[in-house]
Amino acid sequence: MFTPVQLVQVVFLSMLLGGCAANQPKVASDSQLAPANEGKKNPDSVGRPGPGASHSGPQAVLAAAPEPVSIAAGISIADASPLHNPDGSLSANLQAYAQEVSRVRNLPLSQVETLLKEAQYNATAARLMKPTGKRIRRSWTTYKNRFIEPVRIKAGQTFWTENQAFLDATAKQYGVPASIIVAIIGVETIYGRFTGDFRVLDALATLGFRYPDSTRPERSELFRNQLADLIQLDVEQQLDARTVTGSFAGAMGLPQFMPGSLMRYAADGDNNGHIDLLNSKKDAIASVARFLRLHGWQPGLPVFAPATLPANAGQLVTGGLHPTLTWEQLSQEGARILPAGASDAQSSWTKHKLGVVDLADESQNRVQYRLGTPNFFAITHYNRSYFYATAVADLAKTLADRMGYGWP
Repeated sequence: MFTPVQLVQVVFLSMLLGGCAANQPKVASDSQLAPANEGKKNPDSVGRPGPGASHSGPQAVLAAAPEPVSIAAGISIADASPLHNPDGSLSANLQAYAQEVSRVRNLPLSQVETLLKEAQYNATAARLMKPTGKRIRRSWTTYKNRFIEPVRIKAGQTFWTENQAFLDATAKQYGVPASIIVAIIGVETIYGRFTGDFRVLDALATLGFRYPDSTRPERSELFRNQLADLIQLDVEQQLDARTVTGSFAGAMGLPQFMPGSLMRYAADGDNNGHIDLLNSKKDAIASVARFLRLHGWQPGLPVFAPATLPANAGQLVTGGLHPTLTWEQLSQEGARILPAGASDAQSSWTKHKLGVVDLADESQNRVQYRLGTPNFFAITHYNRSYFYATAVADLAKTLADRMGYGWP
């Protein structure tokens, strides 16, 4: 039987593989984007040395750390054999990995080796990651009801009320509505109730070197890169890899950031010189906003465009994490702007690329279609599932309505 934490993590399996900023595509630099409050003095704006960002200077709000070189060394074996030699030394496989991590990341080899020697195989993480072999029929209704439900809504209102001033300041700074920030933290961990009790070092080493599906080598490579990120964060004293806990896939804190996300996109919201996504709500709030803005969030745009789609909407679904259709293309197919969104200000989304979102209920043989703006696709960079991004948007709208905030 699963513990409550493990059960929630199983639900998030597909999310964690594709989301939490693990293996994310290249994002725009701060020279291509501007802070939402550019030109306005704001004591909560961002800028600090080291991983992530803090709230101390507006020019660094959108300066993401560069993507590191991928670690090529290391292979995964789909079995439960120990990670180390019988005498506790590193196997040839892990030794080669340690040497490349040290070389590529410019880290002391002795520290890399010491951490890898302390990593232990976690059978539960491997079991939870193992494919079932059964295809689960997609159901948007079932998925939606799992996340837009009374417990999350009530907890979300409480979280919003307790952090309202900082949420307002963060929304103003990044241009990401408070409702979206609150909804993501709610979907991920119910505001910190379920953050995971796996030692991240063990989870990442297990999935990097003992991934249970030998047909997916790219997955084990992803986890080896995340393990390198974790080791670097430890060496740089950003966290303690020996004690930090998270999901069975290595996601940490209230917003469930993978180590690479913490390194490149997180923010020091409380300005104490250290990013703590587990214990600092301000760090978690600012990090979610910064992540979304760096992945294409456009201030002022809705998540879904107020438009009707044509009967052939299913043929317009392209999938992926980037919108590809122009409004001209869609209107030629029969899409129309709803009267409520017809003003010049409300229809600014027509100037951006758009994407048709399909939300299927396979057991009922029906599909709901919506028109996603760049802001919908920004959420898919947090998690690649269209169901996930839509659940975040719908929970955000519910919370905004309950809190008396306008919904973009």
